[in-house]
Amino acid sequence: MIELLHPGLVLVLGGFVAAGLRGTWRKAVVLLFPLAALALVWTAPEGVLWRAEFLGQAITPFAVDRLSRLFALIFAVMAFGGALFALNQAERLELPAALVYAGSAIGVTLAGDLLTVFVFWELMAIGSTLVIWSARTGDARAASFRYLMVHLLGGVLLMAGVAGHVLQTGSAAFGHIALDSPAHWLILAGFLVNAAAPPLSAWLPDAYPEASWSGTVFLSAFTTKTAVYVLLRGFAGTELLVYVGLFMVFYGIVYALLENDMRRILAYSIVNQVGFMVTGIGIGTEMALNGAAAHAFAHIIYKALLLMSAGSVLYATGKRKCGDLGGLFRTMPVTTACGIVGAVSISAFPLTSGFVSKSMISQAAADGHLFAVWLLLAAASAGVFLHAGIKFPWFVFFQKDSGLRPAEPPLNMRLAMLLFSALCIGLGVFYGPLYALLPYGTHFVPYTTPHVVGQLQLLLYSGLVFFLMLPMLRRTLTITLDVDWFYRRLGPAFLNGLAGGLSRGLAGLGRDARALGGLLLRWTERWHGYDGPLSRTPTTGAMALWISALLAAYLVMYYA
Repeated sequence: MIELLHPGLVLVLGGFVAAGLRGTWRKAVVLLFPLAALALVWTAPEGVLWRAEFLGQAITPFAVDRLSRLFALIFAVMAFGGALFALNQAERLELPAALVYAGSAIGVTLAGDLLTVFVFWELMAIGSTLVIWSARTGDARAASFRYLMVHLLGGVLLMAGVAGHVLQTGSAAFGHIALDSPAHWLILAGFLVNAAAPPLSAWLPDAYPEASWSGTVFLSAFTTKTAVYVLLRGFAGTELLVYVGLFMVFYGIVYALLENDMRRILAYSIVNQVGFMVTGIGIGTEMALNGAAAHAFAHIIYKALLLMSAGSVLYATGKRKCGDLGGLFRTMPVTTACGIVGAVSISAFPLTSGFVSKSMISQAAADGHLFAVWLLLAAASAGVFLHAGIKFPWFVFFQKDSGLRPAEPPLNMRLAMLLFSALCIGLGVFYGPLYALLPYGTHFVPYTTPHVVGQLQLLLYSGLVFFLMLPMLRRTLTITLDVDWFYRRLGPAFLNGLAGGLSRGLAGLGRDARALGGLLLRWTERWHGYDGPLSRTPTTGAMALWISALLAAYLVMYYA
């Protein structure tokens, strides 16, 4: 019977329990509940485990197959690692909200119907918003409201699509969805909002860096990867996703290269990496889908590791701009080493997890004779090494000596980074267990001479370009405009201008109405006032004259 416990609901329950505890008990709960969820995911048998009926529709809140188990496993691992890193977080709301957030993400992966997906989808939006808001700064509060606005829009699109899908098919079951109706386009649009796809990609780098030093670690893992999961489940092989993914890949690279804020660099890098996964989903072959799933698994670990190292720097120094940092390797060697492991992993360096996952997507493009896609992915891999593989560790830990001498972060934070560093290297060396979890059987061998030599050549060339162009890559205190400018600046300015114009127009109409009223009043007073012609008592002769004139006019009109 224990195997029938829903791991996502167990984790959500852990969040509510942790909210009422303090001290050691609270720390025990936030660590033990993710471990319990991990054990439940691992031992759950495949198949539909929960069935129910809601509004005349069959729903399956708990269904397990290879794809759902893969994502639920990594979400549970991430919940544990993130909680370990955030154990000494003073803000009481963040960890409970993060557990609810993680549990909701697991709920999405284990949902066998679209109605259950929607419920956990919206609960995930609430949990992630609270994680951002719990930083308790003015920027965090503003960013959390913008974040919630975008995700409520995505939720509305998804619910409208689900309603149309149920009306069209008579079933809420979640399987492959063809883009053959407006409802299915709405479902795809709702999923792509959470994937940070264009034109709303900017919500991610706008909101994530405003969370606390530990909150961003949680945020990096769940929202975009649940979007990858539902796209894998529902829209595999949709050609449009190839173009969407490639746009995301280069969008993330360009903006990350322009950034000076270390966490915004890594936030744009999330968009870039999700673009690789979306491209693989669009290619749609078994190799590509395995690559997208494996890359999502690996990305959650190395991106969390990178943000842990950045969070440790923020925790120790209170600074987040690359221009204010440098030389930290002297007093933060563990943080530096773990940051470098994350950087080489995201760059797909051989013997790291990024290499054994990303190479599958590129190989799928080559196998499908998609030369342009393969070439763009190769160029993007070089760009990833530029902004995340070299720029982040170089400017934060090396470059000039900033004069800062912070100590290493607390033990729990170092343990979390070391755990994820070990996973990055372990999955890169012993990739067999990861491949065994993938949704389709694979015989892909990553460590062939062409793969290794080609990737090393690409990385070495990117490194050479970085150091040759280093003066151009040094950032200053500038503001990078993104598409969120339209709803953060242009939209409010337009509405304020429109409101001002309407206010001035109404004020002008009021003045004209008052002027007209005064004119009518004066005219009335002139003709009907005490001395007005129409107020005087007419004489008998004048009355007789008027009557005669009117009678004559009537006779003329009558005979005419």
